Amino acid sequence: MFDEPNFSEDDYLDLAAITLETFAYCSRAADSVDEAEVRRIVEFSQSRNVARGITGVLVFGSGVFFQWIEGPPTEVQGLISNLHNDERHHDIVTLDRSVEKRERIYPHWEMEHVEADDIRSVLKEALESAKDDGSVAALTRILEQLASRPLPSLGRA
Repeated sequence: MFDEPNFSEDDYLDLAAITLETFAYCSRAADSVDEAEVRRIVEFSQSRNVARGITGVLVFGSGVFFQWIEGPPTEVQGLISNLHNDERHHDIVTLDRSVEKRERIYPHWEMEHVEADDIRSVLKEALESAKDDGSVAALTRILEQLASRPLPSLGRA
């Protein structure tokens, strides 16, 4: 695209662009997880993530977590490891994972409201593109759980 000598696409990125790892996932919450527990998770995450340079959005409802995380690759990888050892999550499915130089999508840790139909659409799309049997089975269980609970409970965490 750039055919001038000594110029690359990175030269045209905004100065705020840095190397970020992105991790988006969904999971089924353990039966013990309720709105109060989610509030505790959010409060704990906000205080730790600021120091680690991690930002993103967490949505919880109808027993399903959906989260988009972005930050320095080493920090995000540590968070992913912790997530897989967290007994509050079952059927963790990676929806997106990448490392690239870019500006943050969520420059501040904000809890965004996502409508239930949006999450269902994301999960259905992920199911259609899932390649391994484990992800297909987990996404199927999560979608079945969403279908069995009242969707109006999905909202801001």
